[in-house]
Amino acid sequence: MGRRWFVPRSVDLLGMLRAQAAITVDGIEALSAWCGGDEDAAERLRECEHVADARKRELREALTEAFTTPLEPEDIFDLSQGLDGVLNRAKNTVREAEVMGASPDRAMAEMAGELLAGTRNLALAFESLGHGTKDHTTATEAADRAVKNQRRVEHAYREAMSALVDVRDVREVTAKRELYRRLVRASDHLAEVAERVWYAVLKVS
Repeated sequence: MGRRWFVPRSVDLLGMLRAQAAITVDGIEALSAWCGGDEDAAERLRECEHVADARKRELREALTEAFTTPLEPEDIFDLSQGLDGVLNRAKNTVREAEVMGASPDRAMAEMAGELLAGTRNLALAFESLGHGTKDHTTATEAADRAVKNQRRVEHAYREAMSALVDVRDVREVTAKRELYRRLVRASDHLAEVAERVWYAVLKVS
């Protein structure tokens, strides 16, 4: 009887990461719609977060079975984890608003719009990962644009916080301050993922 060799299952890890990025974009689109006044978008956001969690778990399981990986396993793991952080904080922003009975405003819509643009740039960056030097340049350029989106979120956050000085309703100030902070924290995760794209590319270049 001949010896049988174990052949590791071939998995498209970057394809799985891109799938998680795509559902993350859908979730942030729902956040942006909710911030723009679409109350039904809150449920779409929650549904996207559940799907994204499933994609993250599938990717982690695949990482344990992969014989070779297009990027360092820790980089793929961290990119996936970072995406999860962006979407979780988006979902928690809506949940907190519902608990406090607070409605989104123009500042939140602006921050969510930049967060959406940045998430789309991350998805574009992931599309170019693992292909070669030219495509890696495309990936890092998209990551740089995501960082700029995060800075615009911070700018909108500072302006919104300054405007709260003139608001006399303490309840409104407290609620809005918390929601603004949650959105800017989501954008911080966005920037961390973008920086990780650069780190991953540097290691394979």
